[in-house]
Order: sequence, then C-alpha cells, then structure tokens
Amino acid sequence: MELFQLETFLAVAENKSFSRAAQKLHRTQPAVSQTIRKLESDVGEPLFDRSSRDANLTDAGRLLVDYAEKLLNLRSEAGSAIVELRQLHAGKLAIAANEFTSIYLLPVLEKFRRQSPMIKVTVQRSLSSQIAQEVLNHKVEMGMLSFTPDVAGLRSTVVYKDELAFVVHPRHPLASAKDVHIRQLGAESFIAHNVPSQYRAKVLEAFRRHKTPLNMQVELPTIEAIKRFVAMGNGVALVPGVCLENELRRGELVHVPVRELKFERKLRIIYRRNSSLSHAARAFLKVIEAVASEKKGRYAFEAE
Repeated sequence: MELFQLETFLAVAENKSFSRAAQKLHRTQPAVSQTIRKLESDVGEPLFDRSSRDANLTDAGRLLVDYAEKLLNLRSEAGSAIVELRQLHAGKLAIAANEFTSIYLLPVLEKFRRQSPMIKVTVQRSLSSQIAQEVLNHKVEMGMLSFTPDVAGLRSTVVYKDELAFVVHPRHPLASAKDVHIRQLGAESFIAHNVPSQYRAKVLEAFRRHKTPLNMQVELPTIEAIKRFVAMGNGVALVPGVCLENELRRGELVHVPVRELKFERKLRIIYRRNSSLSHAARAFLKVIEAVASEKKGRYAFEAE
C-alpha cells in the first residue's frame, strides 16, 4: 500500500468521481482507475461500489478513509518536523478550539507571537466533541477543551479556571443585586447558545431540580451574538466568564451571581501522550506557563 495510492483513493472518495479526481490530480482517468484497482488488490477488498453512477464507498472503503487521512497527515507532520530541525526559526502550530476557548488563547497568542514571530499559528474552530479525536488523528497538534477528554493517549493540562456567569443589561431590575436565587429567574427570558454542551445540560438539570421554568425564548449560534443581544436590552444569558472581560469593563453588561449556578469550567490544553511535540508546541506550553505565573488568579498550569 503506497501513499500515492491513498492520495488517489481519497481524491476519488472526496470528489465521488474517478474523472473529477483525475482532473484534481492532473492524471488521466485510466491511470486513476488502475491505481484504485491495484490498491483494492493490495487490501483484498473492493473500495468503491461499481454498480452506482457515483463513486460510492463500500464498507471497506469507508473504513480505509480514516486510516488514509491519518497516514497522510503523519507524512505531512514528519516533513514539517524535519524542516523545523533544519530551520529552528521556522515552524507552525495548529490548535483546535471552540468559540469560547479561543478567547482564552488571545493573551497567550499575543505573548507567543512577540517571542516567536516566524511561527505560523492556526487556531481551527472545531466542535468540542471532535477535538480530542482531531488531536489523536494528527489533524492538529493541540486542542483546547473545557472538560476532561474520555479517550486514552492524551495529556491534559488545566490552564484556566472559568465559571458560568449570569449577565444582564445594566438597567435590568436584577443588575443591582449582589446575588440572586435560581427561583428568581423563572420569569426571565434567556438568550441561549444553541450548541449542545455538558454545561447546558447542567443548567437544565439545575432549573429542573429547583422546579423553576427556564424560558429560552431566543437561541443564537455564537457567544458574541448572545452578549451583544443582551447588551441591547434583550433578555438575560449564561455565558463563560472568560468571554466577558471587555463588556464588564465598559459597563455594557452586569454579572449577577446565582447561588445555585456555580459551575466551574476548567479549560485545558491537550496533546498526544506518546508523540514528540514540535519546537513550536513546546515553546507555546512555556508561554502558557509564564502567563499563568504572571496573571495568577484564574490562570493556571496544572497537569492532570
């Protein structure tokens, strides 16, 4: 099984066509077909259903896709590592994060860029449920999570201790309260995040446990949109505290503690346990540790 065979296989699978794959690879269609036949002979299974007009994958083909992507990603990673050994001032770092964990990364990235301006950094937006697997499959070198990954083969370091914050408009009747009980929120109109998460489930359970209705009248796709909508005077919201620094400083939103909704969210950075980190990744971890030492408070650097 050769890597160029896997490249050809993935091109056909992604384009669902032998002819379109041939165009993409700048090869003839007979050459692509011959490569696929040789790969099928090597693996001992048909990879595409020849009875359909489109190049639909068989069960064996769908299984091979994941392994082919992993092998090609490893080849790319190996090439990058060799370049880094030869040119210590160059390199790249790919990190998977969701919307709110990306906010934590901003001050760390600022410091890292000052120290290593030649390193290309890519923060790839991903669903939290997929980040651990993306790290294991070598699609990214590091990931940011707000929960402990339930898969083996990863190292995890807590870097920030966040909380879920109840926020209102400055002229909201609850804005002047030192704290409130959850039962005072039964009549409020919540602006909710429409992305499922462990903390959304915890909030729903808390309202059920205290027999209080949770009225989610509007659901929005991003935390930024939620904050702006509440700042316009529309409803109330529960958002990660790490996302609120600017709005609270400018007086656009007010954080009111809710006694029954004290959910700590530990942000952690994850990476493969048995892989050698790139120079860029090792430097990035040192910056995270330095930021935790300088800022203290909610910032941390604690191996799990």
